[in-house]
Amino acid sequence: QVHLVESGGGLVQPGGSLRLSCATSRSGFSFVTMGWYRQAPGKERELVAHITRGGTTTYGDSVKGRFTISGSNAKSTVYLQMDTLKPEDTAVYYCNAQGYYSGTSYTLEGQGTQVTVSS
Repeated sequence: QVHLVESGGGLVQPGGSLRLSCATSRSGFSFVTMGWYRQAPGKERELVAHITRGGTTTYGDSVKGRFTISGSNAKSTVYLQMDTLKPEDTAVYYCNAQGYYSGTSYTLEGQGTQVTVSS
């Protein structure tokens, strides 16, 4: 079994920064894409950012220029650096990964980590 372990959420003031991390539970997991989605109360889930194994990145329009996604192929880990945070960034952030482990393909999602931007 493979699962995702997220960390780094919390409470931050507007204009502040947070860094989220998402790692796979098995070091041999080879990811194809990894990324983050978020869902705020009463709103639909939306893409925040994702990255391919080759390093191609995609961002949601609302976070472009403020968030940066990066990944470590060797560690099967993805990071989300969130700068200039706004109250509207408040949501539960979910890590998502697609890849392979021991010849089996997986689509994984983490348990979610709360990010709250408030003064």
